[in-house]
Amino acid sequence: MAREEPLSETQQVVQTEHVRINGVEYEATLEANGDLRWRSADSIAGERRLSLDKEVLGIELRGTILAVRSFVEEIKEASCLGTGKREVKRVRRDYVFELETEEKGMIWGERLSACIGSLGRPKRLFIIVNPFGGKQCGRKIFANEVKPLLDAANILYTMQETNFQLHAQEIAGSLDVRKFDGIVCVSGDGVLVEVVNGLLQREDWNKAIKVPLGIIPAGSGNGMAKSLLDSGGEPCSISNAVFSVIRGNRRTLDVASVVQGETKFFCVLMLTWGLIADIDIESEKYRWMGSARFDFYSLLRIMNLRKYNGNAQFVPAPGYELVGVPVTQIEKSNQHDDPNLSSETQTSKDKTLQSKGYQGPSVSCEESHWRSIEGPFVYVWLNNVPWCSQDAMPAPEAKFSDGYLDAVIVRDCPRSVLLSLMLKMGDGTFVNSPYVTYLKVKAFQLVPGQRVGNPKKGGIVDVDGEVIARGDVNFSLHNADVKQKQKQYLMSYGPSIQIAVDQGLATIFSPR
Repeated sequence: MAREEPLSETQQVVQTEHVRINGVEYEATLEANGDLRWRSADSIAGERRLSLDKEVLGIELRGTILAVRSFVEEIKEASCLGTGKREVKRVRRDYVFELETEEKGMIWGERLSACIGSLGRPKRLFIIVNPFGGKQCGRKIFANEVKPLLDAANILYTMQETNFQLHAQEIAGSLDVRKFDGIVCVSGDGVLVEVVNGLLQREDWNKAIKVPLGIIPAGSGNGMAKSLLDSGGEPCSISNAVFSVIRGNRRTLDVASVVQGETKFFCVLMLTWGLIADIDIESEKYRWMGSARFDFYSLLRIMNLRKYNGNAQFVPAPGYELVGVPVTQIEKSNQHDDPNLSSETQTSKDKTLQSKGYQGPSVSCEESHWRSIEGPFVYVWLNNVPWCSQDAMPAPEAKFSDGYLDAVIVRDCPRSVLLSLMLKMGDGTFVNSPYVTYLKVKAFQLVPGQRVGNPKKGGIVDVDGEVIARGDVNFSLHNADVKQKQKQYLMSYGPSIQIAVDQGLATIFSPR
């Protein structure tokens, strides 16, 4: 996605012409950076300015007619009980400039095209649409809200729908990334995670992972889209997400490697265990409710609260060195193969790690200063970005590429307090509670245990909305059936799972 050549001296000259805009006469100026401004002859209405970078999608020239397609902010007074609250929303607007001659039209058109080219915007995108995520509206969202904006911006694209779980990972693993300026997911966070894993399992992973990624919120949670748009002061909406891709601004993104033995999974959003994982995964039966399913099932789970035995060990970031207690010796995660699995089964599970792909960052167990917190736990929650969904911010201090995960740990907590903490998750203030341990970590090792009071039941380890390990299998089954049920998950429940962060490994489209 290289920027075009710098503007020539002729293109950098400010030009002012008498034109008609949408049928009304104005004196219009085309500035050196491509911004447009115009004023009517009577000057009563004041001056109007159109920012090329922040508002223009694309242009179309037909003789003396220059159509400027834009996406502008519109402020509406939304009176609510006399508060006079202002609502800002972007809307599509076309400004049709009628110039005096075709030559002047060509000069203005060429200059605007050159200025747009100098912004480094994507010219061709590969778009992955998940028609099954959220309320199963992915196909409709693409057709009605994504495609019109891309067409207005003159961006070419290839679109492919996912047909099964891990299809996006398969697509990303074989895609000729040289043909595209970005890969955009019209989906929830799960498809984005699949794409990252597919890119990092390639032989050319170090080149493939540099392709900018984009996310258009079409799932239940949409935590990544919310985090990106909120960081730029933009409301979380489909159109704003599309426009951030069109503008082409990019930022680096940390990627966490989740490892058990020789099995590896890459994470960009969060890892949860305990209450939060139970809510995320067990609420799947209420997917038809959309994002409301999380609030509904949170109440059910708090009323019947579970706690889990286990241990959490971590390498704290500077400023958090006193959290927990020192660890004198830590076992490496590859020493924790599941003793209940045969060597053939373990080998089969280990095939997930492709030796040709990225091996992940290494964390020295000897040199790092590890610390520990012992359970029981209500939940352990590791976050890479501030928001986990459009209305929940578990990690208010999280940064996209600071090289750390933000850990949120809750141990003993009364149900009534826990409910109030969940209600405060919308603005992140729940982390100030004395019942919440909040810290940044460079590496983390989780040993998930069984439920307190029910040693035959474990919990769920959830990475970016997908179950990677599960210990709540029905132990009334025969031993062979239990093993078969556990084999469907990437990792085993019980042995330690290690997480390490690779700073700024991926690139993602961002509003700023």
